[in-house]
Amino acid sequence: MSAAAPAGDLLAGLDDEQRVAAEALLGPVCILAGAGTGKTRVLTHRIAHGVATGVYDPARVLALTFTTRAAGELRGRLRALGASGVSARTFHSAALAQLGHFWPQVIGGTAPRILEGKARLLVQAAEQLRLKVDTAALRDAAAEIEWRKVRRLTLGEYARLAPERSLPPGIGADAMVALQDAYEQIKDSRRRLDFEDVLLVTAGMLDAEPAIAEQVRAQYRFFVVDEYQDVSPLQQELLELWLGERTDVCVVGDASQTIYSFAGATSAYLLGFGARYPDARVVRLETNHRSAEPVLHAANRLMRGHAGALELVSADRRPGPPVEAPAAYDDDRAEAEAVAAAVVADIRAGVRPADIAVLYRVNAQAPQFEKALADAGVAARVAGATPFFELDVIKRAMLELRSVARTRATGEPAPLWQAVSDVLRGAGWTQQAPESGGAVRERWEALSALLELAEHAPAGTALPAFVDELFDRQAAQHEPVVAAVTLSTLHSAKGLEWDVVHIAGLSEGLLPISYARDAAGLDEERRLLYVGITRARRRLRLSWARRGLRGQDRAPSRFLAELSTGIPDASTPSRR
Repeated sequence: MSAAAPAGDLLAGLDDEQRVAAEALLGPVCILAGAGTGKTRVLTHRIAHGVATGVYDPARVLALTFTTRAAGELRGRLRALGASGVSARTFHSAALAQLGHFWPQVIGGTAPRILEGKARLLVQAAEQLRLKVDTAALRDAAAEIEWRKVRRLTLGEYARLAPERSLPPGIGADAMVALQDAYEQIKDSRRRLDFEDVLLVTAGMLDAEPAIAEQVRAQYRFFVVDEYQDVSPLQQELLELWLGERTDVCVVGDASQTIYSFAGATSAYLLGFGARYPDARVVRLETNHRSAEPVLHAANRLMRGHAGALELVSADRRPGPPVEAPAAYDDDRAEAEAVAAAVVADIRAGVRPADIAVLYRVNAQAPQFEKALADAGVAARVAGATPFFELDVIKRAMLELRSVARTRATGEPAPLWQAVSDVLRGAGWTQQAPESGGAVRERWEALSALLELAEHAPAGTALPAFVDELFDRQAAQHEPVVAAVTLSTLHSAKGLEWDVVHIAGLSEGLLPISYARDAAGLDEERRLLYVGITRARRRLRLSWARRGLRGQDRAPSRFLAELSTGIPDASTPSRR
């Protein structure tokens, strides 16, 4: 166990804004922490300072976050600062521990088992209703259940909203309600709880059993919530039940980084914290310790005037290279090749591959950049997502392609693109993109990317040779990569940073994504781009392609016009 550091040492090295936040130990505190302002550093130093000064009993502090990885990072940092007795957990982990502890005395017996996933029960529910659903539709149905529960909606309330929801093809609003109802009945009959039920049942138990609530409140006295912009109504309800009448809660977040609204997250609780707690101490962290000034100017332009936006300022006024005019390319392939060429130039100039990232909106954009970088001799790794060739839909399509390649009759062979297209249509691919988002759209994007590989194969490539190349690429993904450029969706890039960041695919339909049609959806896309921009430490490059899959025309993203303001010679995107 690390010895507690002297209280003064814990505040040394913090900037003025960070120090103010770290010294605000009691009562309601809201830390509005912009990207790169040292949020986690402030949070952990604040807790450690409270422990070192005797204000906090470490055993009575609960630090809450949203992922197991983030909770582990908090515990590690707190240990290093001498505050190892503090509990750092996810909302679900804390609720599950309480549920398991109190269930025997409230209900009797052991608590129900937790489902590892919803798919199996959803399949059985669909069979009861004689609904034909595939894997992607099941994933989207599971997401609908999760959205309903974290929003604290009954099935009846959900039924009124379902007609306006973007639902999987073939599952109408009534069918989705019936599917969820059947799922709940099967789950209850087998005495199971799903992931969201853990929070729901714990909240219900604390609300209905004052004695239990008091025991929990006796255990934890001080609360800290990281990434508070991502809290859901259900998580907020549980937090309030843990707090009771007390107000010793510190929340940390950035409304401009709210990018999980589709899963029920809302920044309303962060932005409304001062209204709920009129005596709250609100501290703004706007001194960025990560990015050069030109990068911050672009981020500020994008978010200026939007709810909760902070004005980021470079800590050391690092000039850095200017953000170049957004580059426009003829098609996706040309864009990927140009990005790869720029990456090669950076590496030759001394930038480490691990300090370079290419960011994009959807996973299906990755293969173009993987291929272009591989052709340029640059290793790459995909962050935060299932590797393209490990996606179930791609593995099944490859097996079918191999089967067709082995059994196809001799004679005049069909063009490669047509042979691949025929197989993919059998797997559910259509020329027209689905209107909905979610897993159905991701599956379509993945199959389309596979077809794109076929369309850009060397002239005369036969189907067997193409299939062999696919399996060679699949095998190569399992080789260890020591120094590699990162390829990542914008969602998966949150919390990461690189010296050089390329944000590609900045066209209408990709960013903002085509199914973001209302103001709330477009605002979410804006915040997603902001997250991408603020990942760059030194250099930021923006690009888009005029034509996409099947040669359809594209227009530049509406966000580029705003970003171009203030960029020299950027009244229109540069042509490449």
